[in-house]
Amino acid sequence: MAAVPVDTFELHAGALRLAIRPDLGACIAGFWHRGTPILLSAEPATLTASRPSACFPLVPYSNRIGYRRFRWKGHDHTTQPNFPDSPHSLHGVGWLRPWEIVSSSALELGLRLHHAGDADWPFAFEALQYLTLTPQSLHIEMVVTNQADVVAPVGLGWHPYFPKRARSRLHIEVAERWEKDAALLPVRKVAQPGIDSDVAHLDFDHCFDGWRGAARIRDETFSLQLSSSLDRLVVYTPQQRDYFCVEPVSHVNNAIHMADPLAHGVRAVAPGESTSAWMQLDVTVI
Repeated sequence: MAAVPVDTFELHAGALRLAIRPDLGACIAGFWHRGTPILLSAEPATLTASRPSACFPLVPYSNRIGYRRFRWKGHDHTTQPNFPDSPHSLHGVGWLRPWEIVSSSALELGLRLHHAGDADWPFAFEALQYLTLTPQSLHIEMVVTNQADVVAPVGLGWHPYFPKRARSRLHIEVAERWEKDAALLPVRKVAQPGIDSDVAHLDFDHCFDGWRGAARIRDETFSLQLSSSLDRLVVYTPQQRDYFCVEPVSHVNNAIHMADPLAHGVRAVAPGESTSAWMQLDVTVI
């Protein structure tokens, strides 16, 4: 067995085990109940990047920035390529940077990222994440503070991967779905009377508005409830993969390109001010 990296940290509560790699974008390498994966999990020593992990943070934006450029408060900005074979930049910078541990105990972990502003994202910020494990749930809170000297756009969320099992099923109450173009950018909003289906029958790569209540994720092993202070979800159900994603996010994909970014969830955060969000995954064994 490979040696466990120094930057691995684990939380244990009852039958739940959570393994985090602060050095790999503060990603969750794995989340298990008595050895059975709740999220799509890998032993932390096997990871070399955050993308194949169980979950990673989305900060300071979610999903795509179209063609790696945007205009904010009268100024044009660009971002760098950060995703293979995509003309867009994806998922922010937090998932690609090492975070430092600022507090820890048997059941809680605090992590911090200081971003000075660079070619990947022009605005300086600090992000704090607090992960708390109980015998029944995982709770994550993120606080983002604008350290730039101007009002900055901020988006945040999480990107969990769930294992696709034979009886995996989703029940989610949402109001609207954003249809996308060939470049995978949203173009119009249509009514979506919720999602209630076996995952095998779904083919989504969409952002949904008007998320209400907890998303229920159920299979032959677990009954999960995903809740959040955020009211949008990105749902990704690739039919040829062994996973699917249900991602709480603050804003619509590519919202910063829209006529009114704030109306679509981008947060305008003044210098020195903070914004926050939380996500919780409750676990019941069937």
